[in-house]
Amino acid sequence: MISFDPKDLSVGRMHGYLLGAVTPRPIAFASTIDKKGNINLSPFSFFNVFSANPPILIFSPARRGRDNTTKHTYENVLEVKEVVINIVNFDMVQQMSLSSTEYPKGTNEFLKAGLTQLTSEKVKPPRVAESPVQFECKVNEVIQLGKEGGAGNLVICEVLKIHIDESILDENQVIDQHKIDTVARMGGNWYSRSNKGMFEVPKPLTSLGIGIDQIPNEVKSSTLLTGNDIGMLGNIEQLPSEEEINQFVSKNISVRTVLSSSDTIEIHKLAQSYLQQGDIPSAWKVLLAKI
Repeated sequence: MISFDPKDLSVGRMHGYLLGAVTPRPIAFASTIDKKGNINLSPFSFFNVFSANPPILIFSPARRGRDNTTKHTYENVLEVKEVVINIVNFDMVQQMSLSSTEYPKGTNEFLKAGLTQLTSEKVKPPRVAESPVQFECKVNEVIQLGKEGGAGNLVICEVLKIHIDESILDENQVIDQHKIDTVARMGGNWYSRSNKGMFEVPKPLTSLGIGIDQIPNEVKSSTLLTGNDIGMLGNIEQLPSEEEINQFVSKNISVRTVLSSSDTIEIHKLAQSYLQQGDIPSAWKVLLAKI
């Protein structure tokens, strides 16, 4: 067995060991608002429940290890001491991942991730309509655990109202663990699905993904492509050029055959097959050749 003194490790290496070992971690999909009314939505896997009476949830938006800057979520809860913690299930995991892209302050990640805002009843930040359970909370306290890069900030939240999608309840009005189908963070790019086990979701681009708000309506309104598919399509820095699309189509007989049919469902199925392989650029080339 190999052993380390934390003081002998870089912040990045220590962070990696912690996240690789302390798994699976539930995800707090936190929506907040600043004093100017700008909405922010971001996921945090330093999260859990700590009390039922009073109902207390705690999550930690840590300082960035690379430059010691703070997250917009942390800044927001200091300005407006309210938050909605939305639970993440498998159907929304790609959109949740896309929202973790470090967009400029003031960007509404609901729009970038293609998620639906619901007005909250007790707090100012909106809820995520796609989330199976949403906790409206007041922030009781924020505890700084340090001032250097990588230091956490405990946001202690008291639940004021809970919203539950009735479709995940059993006949006794208890949450059915098969129906809620939650996901959790593992180390690196890995996640765990409660119903299936581990699966991988590549991290959003270090450069900015275009976001779902930049996807053509013809694609967003697809009756075949799922929220996860759309989330993956939003995680591309720029769309392929017309030349790239034409070269791709000219070299693929099967693609030309599907496109020549002008059958939208078949075209979207083909794009979806590329997404299932993790090939987002090729999926876009298929879709844009049609549009």
